Amino acid sequence: MAIRILIADDHALLRQGIKRVLNFEDDLEVVGEAGDGQDALARTLVVQPDILLLDLNMPGLKGLDVLKQLVVAKCKTKVLVLSIHDSDNYVLELLKNGAAGYLLKDVEPAMLIKAIHIVHEGGFYIYPELEERIFGSLKVNTDIQALAKEIWREGHNERLTEREMDVLQCISEGCSNQVIAQRLFVSEKTVKNHLTNIFRKLGVNDRTQALIYVLRNNIMHLE
Repeated sequence: MAIRILIADDHALLRQGIKRVLNFEDDLEVVGEAGDGQDALARTLVVQPDILLLDLNMPGLKGLDVLKQLVVAKCKTKVLVLSIHDSDNYVLELLKNGAAGYLLKDVEPAMLIKAIHIVHEGGFYIYPELEERIFGSLKVNTDIQALAKEIWREGHNERLTEREMDVLQCISEGCSNQVIAQRLFVSEKTVKNHLTNIFRKLGVNDRTQALIYVLRNNIMHLE
């Protein structure tokens, strides 16, 4: 079954360009277009596409507001943002409010298609240069006892340990398992065990998903 996509951008020429790129793919189907924020919100709620390609600076309702309202409406559509902005704080704000991906508008078609597939499968995709820069600037909230939120999964209350928070800090800086092991004076096997426990407690599958989870739950902050 094809991945159903709605394109929201106030520039008709850009929408048509994206549509042409996506229509070359047998497993992608453009099911609608929107030229302003309010229309994007309304069409998404009615059509329920798998993916919404969302511009941020549209007339009327801004992209961030569209995103927030989709979250409130518990819409299952995954949002992949296309923007000209590469500000760290801007990207973090969108990720915290439900975006599943962030790409710059000058992205190569192959990367757009790759991002659509990753997001559709439940992952996150951030333009690689942005991902490296953003996550390299994150710091774990080390006052663990002061955290208002604990980690819940499948009805079980499991708090991340102090050492697991240390590992999270390391992966936010892009460290490999080998580097983490050297920094924390443990074996690589121990690092892998910590990662397994972190992913289980957060209910995620990989490092990027873990970092976005803790961002959304205020366990990390931008330095």
